[in-house]
Amino acid sequence: MIDGPDRAPARSMMRAVGYNDEDFKRPLVGVAHSWIEIMPCNINQRELAGWVKEGIREAGGTPVEMNTIAVSDGIAMGTEGMKASLISREIVADSIELVTRGHLLDALVCVSGCDKTIPGTVMALARLDIPGLMVYGGSIMPGRFQGRDVTIGDVFEAVGKHAVGKMTDAELRELEANACPGAGACGGQFTANTMATAFEALGISPAGSSRVPATDPRRKEVMREAGRRAVAMLKEDFRPSRVLKRENFENAIAAVMATGGSTNAVLHLLACAREAGTDLALDDFDTISSKTPLLADMKPWGRFTAVDMDRAGGIMLVMQRLLEAGLLKEDAMTVTGRSIGDEARAARETSGQEVVRPLDKPIAKSGGMVILKGSLAPDGGVMKVAGHLMEARRFTARVFDREEDAFAAVVGGKIKEGDCVVIRYEGPKGGPGMREMLGVTGAIVGSGLAKKVALITDGRFSGATHGHVVGHIAPEAAVGGPIAAIRDGDTILIDPAKRRLDLDIPADELRKRLASTKVPPARYKTGAMAKYAKLVSSASSGAVTGE
Repeated sequence: MIDGPDRAPARSMMRAVGYNDEDFKRPLVGVAHSWIEIMPCNINQRELAGWVKEGIREAGGTPVEMNTIAVSDGIAMGTEGMKASLISREIVADSIELVTRGHLLDALVCVSGCDKTIPGTVMALARLDIPGLMVYGGSIMPGRFQGRDVTIGDVFEAVGKHAVGKMTDAELRELEANACPGAGACGGQFTANTMATAFEALGISPAGSSRVPATDPRRKEVMREAGRRAVAMLKEDFRPSRVLKRENFENAIAAVMATGGSTNAVLHLLACAREAGTDLALDDFDTISSKTPLLADMKPWGRFTAVDMDRAGGIMLVMQRLLEAGLLKEDAMTVTGRSIGDEARAARETSGQEVVRPLDKPIAKSGGMVILKGSLAPDGGVMKVAGHLMEARRFTARVFDREEDAFAAVVGGKIKEGDCVVIRYEGPKGGPGMREMLGVTGAIVGSGLAKKVALITDGRFSGATHGHVVGHIAPEAAVGGPIAAIRDGDTILIDPAKRRLDLDIPADELRKRLASTKVPPARYKTGAMAKYAKLVSSASSGAVTGE
């Protein structure tokens, strides 16, 4: 890009923005981030990128900063805007790929924050396969409300409490004002921290890098070291394909299961594996979950936040437990140049910590989610069962064709014990964009119905979701999936132990209903949303675009 007499025009343009002769002698190392002014998760990323650039210069590289987009799940949740969230993952990957290819950069450091930027950056690294890594910007500190730690998940649940008179206007306002105290991504084992810890366990992020909170003084050195390591990887010709292997993805899945992580990990790990050309399927998540103990007592269903996990010893402490149990693919390589087994052995547990259980006292003997199949989900659905494996139960269907209508029914007191809230036409194509349902599930929990009702959807759930819920149902309603045939009053069976999700009607009746079902017209005729709806695959294969 910048070597030789014929590249004088390129150098001339780069001189205009501050590059000099010394810069041109060094390799160009991209620093990709998704700074945006609207959310805490990414608000600090220009500062973080500055520290990465310092590390790159120290190691002998020339940093080239670039910016891509981000959509805040927490802000968009419950609105039409949430449809943009999953779509943004593809845009993040596409834009980093295009800038890097367009300027022939030699190496790459990707800084991530809010949910979709994390897998989006890894997808880009997989496509490009130039020396590089992803580094997470860190968790937000917990807020304080009425003497206890709180997160944004508590605010969503407070909406339900407020709706049924269990919380006053003043209390809701106080919680709202204190739940998010500064920069950083949502502080439980929600999607952002789930994916950050999963990718550290996978090895595409340096060991120990995800645990440090966003505003902690240690964060500066984490970022500088990421910059230094990217230059070293270039000198070693160490490419992401060395760590984006089957055994690495299995370690990432085990980390998700052992920490009761977000169901979104299924989508994102499938998508990243696809970009890397690595064989990974929906059923692999169930297989690994069934033999992985649930060890970390994390919000939203547990007691502790991401900051507590850092104080306990970080995700590498969990990996150390899995190593001791013989459940870790210990020879899998990481971007540090060390195996995950070596990194796990180096973890140090804080004396007296209660976040990560010992192997002989797990929270549950199997992991935090199961994959269900059956007449309602021939291609699969994902159920989070962190903390407990629920018994089979039958529910009465209450059907909604959009999230807003379901939310109104919950806060309006129209959902009763024994109901199953069905939200359909919210899948990858049908939404489009596969919205998360935290507004609805948060309201259900806040209303005191968490253990009394169920919710199933061809959409997604936030990492902050907990309760009797099944998402990612495939095929989705918009392509004629069985969820389109459900009617009010139908009986729905959810049986986690047998991995079943069934509509209790005869097979002939199901076929007749599907034959007469009409898909609602597309809401978006042009633009990014329409393009995505045409290209996106099933949730069961990661909801990816392209061939």
